Amino acid sequence: QVQLVESGGGLVQAGGSLRLSCAASGRTFGIYAMGWFRQAPGKEREFVAAIPWSGGTTAYADSVKGRFTVVRDNAKNTGNLQMNSLKPEDTAIYYCAAKMRTLVATMRGNYDYWGQGTQVTVSS
Repeated sequence: QVQLVESGGGLVQAGGSLRLSCAASGRTFGIYAMGWFRQAPGKEREFVAAIPWSGGTTAYADSVKGRFTVVRDNAKNTGNLQMNSLKPEDTAIYYCAAKMRTLVATMRGNYDYWGQGTQVTVSS
């Protein structure tokens, strides 16, 4: 089992920045990748970014490329999502997730564990 706890959400004005954190505990040695997803009201949960737990090529949704950066710190068992130049359309609940298998990182069905989510609200 892997437990994930997000933090760092909040209210920010358009153009501002937020940094989300995801603390992992439990069977962290088995994590293959950490992903970030978001869900806006009335919409499906969508992929935002992903990073291999051991390092390597990151992946981003087109809507956040150039504005968001995903990193991880294996020593601390944490992942972070740095969000810059935020837009009102970035408003959503953000979830981190852990993938224990070598499956496509952009598909939410391939993730095995999920955090509880943290609210991000961007005002115009």
